[in-house]
Order: sequence, then structure tokens, then C-alpha cells
Amino acid sequence: MTDLLERTITKLRDLSVEQQDEIAMMILEELEDDSKWERSFASSQNVLAKLAEEAMAEYRAGETEELFPKKS
Repeated sequence: MTDLLERTITKLRDLSVEQQDEIAMMILEELEDDSKWERSFASSQNVLAKLAEEAMAEYRAGETEELFPKKS
């Protein structure tokens, strides 16, 4: 465990049980969100590669045009 995490846990011990549970839930939710994103990106690599191939084929076939966003 890192020093930073150990210091954080030491401070958390001084909080009420309710506050500890709230923070624990936030951390668990954040970790689960990260896992969901990682799984989502891992499973989408083939789809993204296919879309990129299609876009390049359209570009090479002259079926695209440059985008000139409005300047404010």
C-alpha cells in the first residue's frame, strides 16, 4: 500500500461510520466505473478499427470533404 493511501485511511478512521461508508461507496463506484470503461473499450477495438477502415476508404475514394468549423 502506498504512503498516500495509508495516510488517507488513517484520516478516514477518524470519521463517523456513516461518513466512512459514504466515502467507501464513492470509491467502489469509481473503481467499478473504471472497470466498465476498460471492458467497453477492450470490446470495441474491432468495431473502431472497422470504422476507421471505412473512413479511410471513403477518403481515398474522394467521398469526404474538409470540415471548416465556424470561427467565433
